[in-house]
Amino acid sequence: MAKKARKKAVGPTSKARGKTDAADRIITAALALAAGRGWRRVQLVDIAIEAGVTLAELRDAFSSKTAIVNGLIRRTDERVLAAGPAEGSSARDRLFDVLMRRFDVLQPDKEAVAMILRNALCNPLAALCHGPQLLASMAWMLEAAGLSSAGPAGMLRTKGLALIYLATLRAWLGDDSADKARSMAVLDRGLSRAETMASVL
Repeated sequence: MAKKARKKAVGPTSKARGKTDAADRIITAALALAAGRGWRRVQLVDIAIEAGVTLAELRDAFSSKTAIVNGLIRRTDERVLAAGPAEGSSARDRLFDVLMRRFDVLQPDKEAVAMILRNALCNPLAALCHGPQLLASMAWMLEAAGLSSAGPAGMLRTKGLALIYLATLRAWLGDDSADKARSMAVLDRGLSRAETMASVL
């Protein structure tokens, strides 16, 4: 009897890896330019030059500056999730752990993130475009903390966590302490209130 050929696990193709690498370079270049001149003044052609790609390659990876910011959110998710499930004996502790990981990931680009958020506050339409990506991101953070993001209850958790994250993000931007004490305090209070509300409901 002829032996059946075994299927080998196939990793990403070189083309797919190249596209991922280009997207990463574009995000990194965009952050560097945002920190240097402010996000509003950065043009797509500037990002292409900084990243060492053509405008066609930039267009292939991201359709707009808004898409690049959403790409940054996804990249942050990937780096947080790569560290594995959150640690902690309670849901509150695990959510605290996973959200603080996000700020650790974003710390090197804090100035650029501040510039991007400042622009979003002046451009409500752009901010709305980031909403779905932020909610998707928070759903993954819930899953990393061992909490379901599915169904009506999961949607409530996701929206609640997004509000807590945004409040902590604002505190983090003004937090100059080495240990992020102010940020952690805001996050802890937000999670505490959410925990109390969940138990009452």
